[in-house]
Amino acid sequence: MLTALVVVETLVLALLGVVVVALLRSHAEILRRLPASDETEAHVGSGPVVVPEAPAIPELLPQPRRRPTEAHDISGTTLDAEPVVVSMRSGSDTVLAFLSSGCLTCRGFWEGLRPGASLPLPGDARVVVVVKDPAFESPSKLRELAPPDTSVVQSSRAWEDFGVAMSPYFCFVDGTSGVVRSEGSAMTWEQVGSLLRDALLDEEVVARG
Repeated sequence: MLTALVVVETLVLALLGVVVVALLRSHAEILRRLPASDETEAHVGSGPVVVPEAPAIPELLPQPRRRPTEAHDISGTTLDAEPVVVSMRSGSDTVLAFLSSGCLTCRGFWEGLRPGASLPLPGDARVVVVVKDPAFESPSKLRELAPPDTSVVQSSRAWEDFGVAMSPYFCFVDGTSGVVRSEGSAMTWEQVGSLLRDALLDEEVVARG
C-alpha cells in the first residue's frame, strides 16, 4: 500500500514538472517576441512623426460653376394641388429658396418667412420657396411650415433644372434678364442677404467699367 502511494506521488510530481516547464517556455517565447523598450524608442525617434491631417472644413458656398445656371420658369403645383407657373422674367428679382419639410436646417428659414419675422432682402427681391413633389415631402408638415404670404411651389423638376442637390439652397435670379446672378447654400437669412448684396455690388462695379 505504501509503495502504491509513493508511485502516485512520483507521477503527480512528474506531471507538475512538465506543466511548469511548458509554462516557462511559453513565457520565454512571449518575451523573445516583444521588442525591447530602447529599440521601440529608437524606431519612433528615427523617423518623422506623422501627424494626422485635420478634417477639411466644408465651405459654406459651393465652388462657382463653369457655366452660369440658366433660370427656368418654375412649373409645378401649389400646396392645394393647383397647377402654377412662376415666371423668372417678371421684372422683379427673385430669390428661389429650395427648402424641404424634412430638413432640420430649413426650419429656421421657414420660420424666418413668417409675418413679422421676415427680413427685407436687398433690391426688394421676392421669395419663392421651391419644394419637391408631394411624393418626396410631408403634405401636413408643409402646411404647418408654409408662411401665408409667400409662394410655395412643389416642383422636383425645378430642382433638376437649377441643378440643386441639397437643401437649403438659394438662387438669386435677375427679373429682367432671367439670369442667375448668384447661388449657394446658407445657414441664416442674414447670409442670404449678404449673398444678394455681393451680387448687386459686383453688378454695379461691372456696370461702371
